[in-house]
Amino acid sequence: MKIIFPPVALAVLCALAGTVHAQQSSTPAPQDIPYPGTLRVEVDATDLNRRIFKVRQTLPVKPGELTLLYPQWIPGNHSPSGQINKVAGLTFTANGSKLEWKRDQYDVYAFKVQVPEGASELQVAFEYLSPLAPGQGRVVMTPSMLNLQWNLTTLYPAGYFARQIPVQASVKLPAGWSYATAAETASRAGDTVQFKTLGWDMLQDSPLFAGQYYRQFDLSVGDTPVKLNVFADTPKSLEAKPEQVARHRALVEQAYKLYGAHHYDHYDFLLALTSQLGGIGLEHHRSSENSGSPDYFSKWDETWAGRDLLPHEFNHSWNGKFRRGADLATPNFNVPMGDSLLWVYEGQTQFFGYVLAARSGLWSRDQAMDSLANVAATYARGRPGLEWRALQDTTNDPTINRRQPQAYRNYQLSEDYYAGGQMIWLEADARLRALSKGKKSIDDFARAFFGMDNGSYVVRPYDFEEVVATLNGVAPDDWASFLRDRLDGKTGLTGGIEASGWKLVFSDKPSVSVKAGETRGKNVNLTYSLGMVVGNDGNVGDVLWDGPAFQAGIAPEMTVVAVNGLAFTGDAIKDAVTAARTDKAPIELLVKRLDRYETFKVDYHGGLQYPSLERIAGTTDTLTKLLTAR
Repeated sequence: MKIIFPPVALAVLCALAGTVHAQQSSTPAPQDIPYPGTLRVEVDATDLNRRIFKVRQTLPVKPGELTLLYPQWIPGNHSPSGQINKVAGLTFTANGSKLEWKRDQYDVYAFKVQVPEGASELQVAFEYLSPLAPGQGRVVMTPSMLNLQWNLTTLYPAGYFARQIPVQASVKLPAGWSYATAAETASRAGDTVQFKTLGWDMLQDSPLFAGQYYRQFDLSVGDTPVKLNVFADTPKSLEAKPEQVARHRALVEQAYKLYGAHHYDHYDFLLALTSQLGGIGLEHHRSSENSGSPDYFSKWDETWAGRDLLPHEFNHSWNGKFRRGADLATPNFNVPMGDSLLWVYEGQTQFFGYVLAARSGLWSRDQAMDSLANVAATYARGRPGLEWRALQDTTNDPTINRRQPQAYRNYQLSEDYYAGGQMIWLEADARLRALSKGKKSIDDFARAFFGMDNGSYVVRPYDFEEVVATLNGVAPDDWASFLRDRLDGKTGLTGGIEASGWKLVFSDKPSVSVKAGETRGKNVNLTYSLGMVVGNDGNVGDVLWDGPAFQAGIAPEMTVVAVNGLAFTGDAIKDAVTAARTDKAPIELLVKRLDRYETFKVDYHGGLQYPSLERIAGTTDTLTKLLTAR
């Protein structure tokens, strides 16, 4: 239906729209000029029982209206994910008097306060009430460690580029605790740490881990310091063997050989080995926030599946921090970011995370190959959503879904630019090798695109055209069409496997990667047979859209109680799938759905199906070359 407004009404509507627009743009736009003075930020992080960070700030100001911002668009999150709902007790004070404040009507992250005549400083106080229970967010305080992220505990003035705002920050830690951060220490008095002045953008990019149990390992290769800072729930988790540390040092060495330059003056891996602090993997220019199993070192052979996290986040110092998509390189943390190039930022980082895990020895070659087989299987058989939605569109998912649970992720899709992007870059490597007759590879792209300005951590944005031009500089081809065809869904995403001399096959033998995934997820993965993943407790997780289980009527969050009349166990459902290869009767699953019990018949007879990679006889094995240490 088309609505036609009379001229007078239309004029009124246009006037109203203009008024609303003016109101919406009342927050000063950032300008590339120095802020007049230095902010002081003091955080008291000692209230572990109640998990409260107490914040006190002092800002040099001038009389008049001042707008202060709470960070909304957080680098690495790629979305407006600022935790403003956890800010409480906000007060503004000048000349000893409490001031009234108002939140911007159209921007809940903006606070407006009228600075009175004669005032040269503004005091700000608030509490950041960190999560206490499931559903409130990620836990950042436990009895033995904490994670302080400055974007959660600081307001900053609108109207300036973040890098133009000098900040002097300090934190009071629980008694006797150690800490690690990329921010440089100016002094420590008791348990209060004062940091050297730095720009607000670099402070936000320098989170802190602190804890009761701590150990630091030197991973330096050359003159630039690189440290692995490990915090744990208990002291025994800190016991690392020399050969384990050596593999982490090899990660640094292999990254240097890959890129030919680095982009920090020092680097700190922050690693929490914990079952209490919330899980994290977040990149920063001179550090990264990471978490792992308390058994990370003590059960080395069992916890390998999570060891690509540090390679992934370390890669981000080059890809995502030093080089980043132009639409992500915003002047402050309240200007909306664009995510169109996340298939480079995250997709290529996912690719090189696997590569460096293998080259450093954090993964064995077989572990890397089996892990890659799982990714390939996902995009060969496990993402029916790509039939209606292009990979490029998934770069919008950080804003659309913000990693919330989904009913049918394989059909809805969720941030597939990570693993789908990884597949594109695998094929790009094989293509570069073929075009150059083995003389060039993705390593040459990495050095050309990231390997300049050694030691500099000044951001250098890029766009699609520069990615294409760099690829053409390594080996000329129609790279724009190559990338767009895969991003826009015109071509499949698994061509890099066969182009690398391997093929994806399925058998009834689970690989080490499948077994590790089942152990980690406490489930039975039947994605490529029954089309479902079932928890060890019978709870149905993912159900493959239009797969056998889906067609039988089974949905996520149901609970399988019995299989062919026998009580549910992981072995029972696997045995039933195996038996159905010769028994043509459907598999009967007794399922609990809310308060009802129903029997579903799954008419599937293909046996267990697990992915692996198999060599293609007579072809060149470029995949092994890719994964081999330099």
